[in-house]
Amino acid sequence: MLRAIRRILALALPCLLAACATAPRETTTAKDTSKTFTTVVVDAGHGGKDNGAYRNFGGAEKIATLDVAKRLEQKLRESQLKTVMTRSSDVFIPLEQRVAIENSQKNPIFVSIHFNDSRKRGIHGFETYYHSPISRDLADRIQQKLMTIPHSANRGVHFASFRVLRLARYPAVLVECGFLSNRREGGDARDSEYRELLADRIAEAIVEQRYGPGVYRGTAHAATPPPAEGPSPGLVPTTLKQN
Repeated sequence: MLRAIRRILALALPCLLAACATAPRETTTAKDTSKTFTTVVVDAGHGGKDNGAYRNFGGAEKIATLDVAKRLEQKLRESQLKTVMTRSSDVFIPLEQRVAIENSQKNPIFVSIHFNDSRKRGIHGFETYYHSPISRDLADRIQQKLMTIPHSANRGVHFASFRVLRLARYPAVLVECGFLSNRREGGDARDSEYRELLADRIAEAIVEQRYGPGVYRGTAHAATPPPAEGPSPGLVPTTLKQN
């Protein structure tokens, strides 16, 4: 009896190993549009019932991300790039829907805006994340531009398996624009001029990624609020927004 069981296991093991090797993985092979993109999908992290991080210093992450994302989108349109926002108001957009938006565009890149959080208030600085190797150059460029902001701290560019990056069919990055849990960076995140500066540096990196150094011409909007919300409660229509 024992010999028969061993024989069954010996026959079954190769089949089990083969099944494991061929099991589908939740990932996507990305197409490299990092130098040829014509559309930028701007993703304001969190929203609606999802506050993201919330700290007394920096307030709700969802508010800061939307403000920076709107400013970034405006600057990209001024630079003659087509844009799509995953949300343009304080609404909750599931991750699956954000992925669907980014993957439904033609010849895009995807840039997700977030702010960081830590139990240790002394931790501060910028981080940029990517998943596909074709996104690494864009992540590096954004991180380098953020480092030109006075008093910035470089926490590096990192590989991550965030869903909006892992399932992207095109280059995709996620930018952590400082720590809301840090007194200085949290205070900065509430400041409209600082949010404008963040958007300007990220926009500069994106435009240079597409057209090369020296092309970007930033426009100062620090004294004015970001563009007003349109009639839509959140998602941009299927047609691309243009100047």
